[in-house]
This record gives sequence, C-alpha cells and structure tokens, in this order.
Amino acid sequence: MPGVPLATALAAGPVVLDGGLATELEAQGHDLSSALWSARLLLDAPEAVVAAHAAFAAAGAQVATTASYQASVEGLARAGVDAAGARRLIERSVVLARRGAPDAWVAGSVGPYGAALADGSEYTGGYADLLGVERLRRWHRPRMEWLAEAGADVLACETVPAAAEAEALLEEADMLGMPVWLSLTTVLDGGVARTRRGEPAAEVFAMACGNDAVVAVGVNCTDPAAVGPSLAAAASSGKPLVAYPNSGEGWDADARRWTGTGGVDPAQVPTWLAAGARLVGGCCRVGPADIARITAAVR
Repeated sequence: MPGVPLATALAAGPVVLDGGLATELEAQGHDLSSALWSARLLLDAPEAVVAAHAAFAAAGAQVATTASYQASVEGLARAGVDAAGARRLIERSVVLARRGAPDAWVAGSVGPYGAALADGSEYTGGYADLLGVERLRRWHRPRMEWLAEAGADVLACETVPAAAEAEALLEEADMLGMPVWLSLTTVLDGGVARTRRGEPAAEVFAMACGNDAVVAVGVNCTDPAAVGPSLAAAASSGKPLVAYPNSGEGWDADARRWTGTGGVDPAQVPTWLAAGARLVGGCCRVGPADIARITAAVR
C-alpha cells in the first residue's frame, strides 16, 4: 500500500487507474454471463481475481479496483448467499485486490443500483426517480461500510447514471467520512455532457462542492469521445478529475455482450490531463495492454 493518502498523491500529479477487471477475467477464459458478473469469481475463483489485479499492476496501474461492482446483498441472496456471506465476499474483494497489487491503492468499487439488476439499467438510470435518494442511501450503505471496514483506501462510486443516485452516494460518503471519488457515466447531447438519465452533468458534479470526503469527480464507462466535454462539466466541482472510459463499444443487455468496435487512444490522455484529470485509466473492454499504453502516456 502506498505510504501517502490518494488525495495527497493527486495533488502532486496524475495517478494511473486499472482497466476493466471483467475484461481481464474473460481474457483468462472465465464465463461472466451470470447476473453477478465478475463478483461471481469472489466465490468461485478468488485466485483468478488476484491474477487479474496483478496483471494490471504489472502494466503500471497504481490503483486496484475491487471486484465488488455488481456485488450486493440482494444480488448475492439470489445466488444463495446470505447477508453474512455477502459481507464476507465484499470484504474478500479488498483482500484479493491487496494481494494482487500490494503496492497500489485499493479502490472499493461501489457500482450503481442498476448494476445489481443486471438488466442494463445502469445505462439508463430509470430506477433512480422511482427509488429516491433515501432508499438509494439505505441500499448502498452496507457495501460502502463493509469496503471501508475491510481496509479499502478509497471508494469508487462509479458508473452512476442519475442525479438522485449521485446525491445518495455523496450523502453516504459524507456520513461515512471515507475518501471517495464520484464517477458518472455520461452521453453527449448537442455537445453538452448529460447523465444517462438526461440531467446536465455539470449540475450533478457541482453537488460535490464542499464535500471533504470527495477526492475526485469525473466519468467512467463513457465513450472516449465524450470524456473531454464531460471533464469540462466536472470542473464545476472544483475537485481533481477522474477519467476512465470504456472502449467505445456498446453493451447489449439482453444478449449480455459488447457490440461494435472501439478502443482507447492513448494520444487522448495528455488532453485529459490538461483538462484537470488526475486519475486516468480504463473501464470495460480496456485490458492490461491498454493500461500499459496509458501509463506510458501519463509518464
């Protein structure tokens, strides 16, 4: 584990994130088509998770993001795991990340409510208005607390598609007093960055102003072409920025597969850094070889 807090490191310069953990696990030959996605391997193949973290660390990643994105009490219950077992698996995700990348900061992945539904709704955010902020806070609370208690250095509140869920996560982070970053998944609408729910991203990022728990805000699982305008919107927060897009391919929730072609061009990285990005990496369909190229671009 690095000897300084992540926030201190960000003040000194950029830090390289890892890429898509599921992407590397699939490259190892694992089937992630179940509703639990990569979280299934916390139960079935923990050593594979360690190896995936190690592969990204070897490529230059300075942050290891846990395999807890799709892990939840409800989702694990559907797989036959009780609440106590869910806690053990979520805590295990931190232990495995630390084993695979002992010199990295460990970011506890806090995926959106829609991820646990496994129906693609993290890319629409349609559930957020129905549930409301208080219910979303209660739903996210156990995993955030367990990741913090297990020793994560920071919580990655990521792929957030809607303002209500961002508000819930920020309020929980403030109560918990744990360092977090808030990362939206965005789209462009006439050049304006918006949440997947359609709200102006700048207004959502501004919620982080004055919240001392937040070490960075930005975007992930966003088309690389949308990163620049999204970072411009994130500047309204006054926080360091984070950018880790997907490859630009599309997710077919019914077939549970990626479609189209894409890739992250490391030549874009200096532009992101110039815009204020201090955490830079990749998300879905971005593997260790891509992170190696991003690392070279950063350094």
